[in-house]
Amino acid sequence: MVKNKLVFSMVVIMLTIIIIGLAAVIIYFKLDNDSTKESVDDIVASSWETKEITTNTNDDQYIKIQFQFRLDNKKAKKEIEKRDFQVYDMIIDGLSSMKAEEFSQKEQLTKLENNLKSDVNAVLNDGEVIEIYTIEKIIQ
Repeated sequence: MVKNKLVFSMVVIMLTIIIIGLAAVIIYFKLDNDSTKESVDDIVASSWETKEITTNTNDDQYIKIQFQFRLDNKKAKKEIEKRDFQVYDMIIDGLSSMKAEEFSQKEQLTKLENNLKSDVNAVLNDGEVIEIYTIEKIIQ
């Protein structure tokens, strides 16, 4: 009888430890997955949109374009708002060095976005640009 109680107690304790351990692992991974996903509100709160920019291209045509900069934090957004004159200068320099036909090629537009991203990141102190989206583009 004593032997049965001892075995029964050990089985109950082991099952309890296993259940608590599984619950802890499930809770850990559930919380970890939720914390890594950014909500749309967080993305919008740390994004900056340029005004429509109209400039001439390298082959004397005109382009009207607008970008959305996604930054890694709100401090970076505030800084880029203050440095907007530098960002607009970088954008206009990049646009005016391209030909109008290059804006129709996805890889050329991606190259421009990547160049802008690295140029802007070089002047930012409080964060960095994660992604640049072209939200409007008209070639005339």
